[in-house]
Amino acid sequence: MSEPEPTPSAPHMSPEQFRRHGHEVVDWIADYWTRVGSLPVRCPAAPGDVRAALPDAPPERGEPFDAVLADLDRVVVPGLTHWQHPGFLGYFPANTSGPSVLGDLVSAGLGVQGMSWVTSPAATELEQHVLDWFAGLLGLPETFLSTGPGGGVVQDSSSGANLVALLAALHRADGGATVRSGVRPDEYTVYVSAETHSSMEKAVRIAGLGTDAVRIVEVDADLAMRPQSLRARLERDVARGYRPVLVCATVGTTSTTAVDPLAELGPICRDAGVWLHVDAAYAGVSAVVPELRELQAGVEWADSYTTDAHKWLLTGFDATLFWVADRAALTGALAILPEYLRNGATDAGAVVDYRDWQIELGRRFRALKLWFVLRWYGAEGLRAHIRSGVALAQELAGWAAGDDRFEVVAPHPLSLVCLRPRWSAEVDADVATMTLLERLNDGGEVFLTHTTVRGQVVLRVAIGAPATTRAHVERAWALLSEGHDWLAADFAESAAERGRAEAERRDAAERARQDAAAGTPAVPVETPAAQDETATQARAQEELAPPQAAPDGHADRGELAPPQAAPEGDAGRPEADGGVPGDAAAEAAADTGAGRGTGS
Repeated sequence: MSEPEPTPSAPHMSPEQFRRHGHEVVDWIADYWTRVGSLPVRCPAAPGDVRAALPDAPPERGEPFDAVLADLDRVVVPGLTHWQHPGFLGYFPANTSGPSVLGDLVSAGLGVQGMSWVTSPAATELEQHVLDWFAGLLGLPETFLSTGPGGGVVQDSSSGANLVALLAALHRADGGATVRSGVRPDEYTVYVSAETHSSMEKAVRIAGLGTDAVRIVEVDADLAMRPQSLRARLERDVARGYRPVLVCATVGTTSTTAVDPLAELGPICRDAGVWLHVDAAYAGVSAVVPELRELQAGVEWADSYTTDAHKWLLTGFDATLFWVADRAALTGALAILPEYLRNGATDAGAVVDYRDWQIELGRRFRALKLWFVLRWYGAEGLRAHIRSGVALAQELAGWAAGDDRFEVVAPHPLSLVCLRPRWSAEVDADVATMTLLERLNDGGEVFLTHTTVRGQVVLRVAIGAPATTRAHVERAWALLSEGHDWLAADFAESAAERGRAEAERRDAAERARQDAAAGTPAVPVETPAAQDETATQARAQEELAPPQAAPDGHADRGELAPPQAAPEGDAGRPEADGGVPGDAAAEAAADTGAGRGTGS
């Protein structure tokens, strides 16, 4: 027998109610995954649509759970861009999976705080163990293991990981002085490339250094940081009295997945005493595949490293994996121990308290979903997923490379392909490319995003959603090709129209010049478009003008009035005879050389 819905005197959901409605929610999610491919990928809502569908005030009394589920379909789903759609090819994939969702559900159901070991030992020790597993799967150095001087932690995002890496680097650079007296923004410098994610600059701002502390290192033809340029900038800044603190190298940049050469950058950072942080947010998880680990050759030089399981490794947001080679620098920068958090295990130094590894104090049991994912798929399942995305991307790149309508603009070792559509010379290529992008996204079957490479707009096709198959990639390629053909034909037709109008204008000007040279009153020659406009204006004048008296004294019945003689002395003047008036006369004068020097 089912229990009644909540009343003001019994507001809590009982375990039995939770069981029943929990089944309904799982069914709803499973149904959503089944039908998501039939929905438009990008949200079609206009600003304010979602809020307009919500009541002005919150409910005074609890509502039946069926009403909440109904509003998921009525209010929420129409306001979503569907990141799990097989046609979602924008940004980077933001995967989730059944095991991940169930792990998150258990974490939410347990509702524990993992801020310290003592608050839930399993939350800390499972996380340590899972991060050690992943360090091995990714081929990371042993210094990153919890059994060594470093260790791993699950952060909320790579943006947060970049910030704590910078704080650790500052702590090491000044021996802890920043903890006591703050940073000296006019002294420290941080090094990125033009392709580095914007979160690194944000981290510099949050840390109190300011954007002026950022040094942008030149990139090579493949958009990777130049080691020799980094060395030169470091040496120049040291000579000028600055203290370099951190170099952020990227494995898989956001725009094009360019890879900075860690094996060359590492020794430079070591010689300069600079912290090397590796931002591998998107591409790092690809190292579960042994043949792709070469992209991260030199990772053993890293002082810290971050990659997102929630981008390409079948785990829902948030699941950023972050490691440091020396955890003392990290905890030295972030640890604060008020009396109310003291406990015997912490005081004995026998445990890790993850509150000292992050910005926030509190933390969810994030490691559970990673554990669920790894237990369900196994290492081989994760490798198969990564390999599938890479293979589809390489196939797409091959189709584009063999097609004159597109150009592959950057190396594509992983599952992102950057394409530049080719357009005719008279077309603004950037505008045309953005028009193609909007046309594709408006169609609802696929969703792509763009970036700029060497100052030109390009399309990014990011493959990796679990539901995306070869058929979906083929369809995306067909839509790209069809959209390009349609726009190219439209641009060509518009160009031909402009050409015809220009030819007509030149012909009219030439006849006017010839008439003027012969002294013959010129008759205005109008293009078809001008004739249509003249006729429209004449009809409008007729409708607005008052009735005119006819010569016989009757109201105008449409008879033509007899021709009027031109005023004496005006005979032969084009204007008086209805000849070339206004612009046409000026054009004729310009073509014969009269009036030069008046400008344009």
